[in-house]
Amino acid sequence: MINVFQPSLGAEELKAVAEVFDSNWLGHGPRTKAFEAAFADHLGVPADHLIFINAATAGLFLTTELLGLGPGDDVVLPSVSFVAAANAIAATGARPVFCDVDPHTLNPTPAHIESALTPRTKAVLLLHFGGLPGEVAAIADLCRTRGITLVEDAACAVASTAGTRACGTFGDIAVWSFDAMKVLVTGDGGMLYVRDADLARKARRLAYHGLETSSGYAAAKVSDRWWDLDVREYGRRIIGNDLTAAIGTVQLRRLPEFVARRQAVTHTYDQLLATADGVRLPPAPPSGHTSTHYFYWVQLDATIRDQVAADLLARGIYTTLRYPPLHKVPAYGATAVDLPGTDHAAETTLLLPLHQGLDDAEVATVADELRKSVEHRLAATG
Repeated sequence: MINVFQPSLGAEELKAVAEVFDSNWLGHGPRTKAFEAAFADHLGVPADHLIFINAATAGLFLTTELLGLGPGDDVVLPSVSFVAAANAIAATGARPVFCDVDPHTLNPTPAHIESALTPRTKAVLLLHFGGLPGEVAAIADLCRTRGITLVEDAACAVASTAGTRACGTFGDIAVWSFDAMKVLVTGDGGMLYVRDADLARKARRLAYHGLETSSGYAAAKVSDRWWDLDVREYGRRIIGNDLTAAIGTVQLRRLPEFVARRQAVTHTYDQLLATADGVRLPPAPPSGHTSTHYFYWVQLDATIRDQVAADLLARGIYTTLRYPPLHKVPAYGATAVDLPGTDHAAETTLLLPLHQGLDDAEVATVADELRKSVEHRLAATG
């Protein structure tokens, strides 16, 4: 099977894990701090504003606490987004308000965001689809003008930039995902960025039980009763650990080579499929933007898209659609909202295999099988 996603792990990661084992300290410790510092350098932000956490989803739920979301609040987000984003909002009693997207980029424009704002809008939660930054700078300006918090779901955009800035640094809060399907992987894990210094300190407390100070060994050096607890807010434990941080540090070092290979695969698909009838290729990043190349999506006639996916699966090629439109999910109070760009994208878009482990022969196979299936299905529809 040619997988749509696949991590790249090897001897360097195993060596890093072995070193953690040898240290006899697997929990939150020096390697976690080192990973946070390295990722901060990657983004160009202060390290104490970043927290390595156990999942980007946990970061989204913590974000809703930092924003104080609750009944009566609205949060605007694209319907083309991951279910965790809407879950985090809805779990507070706040209302997810879904906006439309451009049917080709699958990213919202400022106009899409603005049309969904309400008097109760407290935040905008923006996804960078497939690692493509979209109009993030303009959306950030819109949010600042309206006094609305911007949260960036940068799960797909670990190496994406718009201008000279990294995705995730335009808004007030951001999360990245390092799960097993991402470009940079730690198995499970994520990173949370909080721009405001005081709010960042609060986030760190809430990510570790609400503790103001440690009650463990480190506190023994400065306190006569180091086991006493100082808890003033209700928190939980969502922090990362040295084992996964060690993997992440190696993966971050390898990230440029991963993205370069993904870019090469993207370029090859573009060349092989440029003349394929009935296949619309994904948009290229605009000038000044760089993409992580997390997804490679094609768009087909809606009457054949599902059949083509089935044909490819039968040939050992796994494709998928991410993300099915959230405005049709009953749990979020699905209504007859009109989001034509989202609906069109959801019926026509198909993600092809894209990861740094693909070799040139596999890329050629995917392109060839896609061409043949589309030609066959279009001919059959007359």
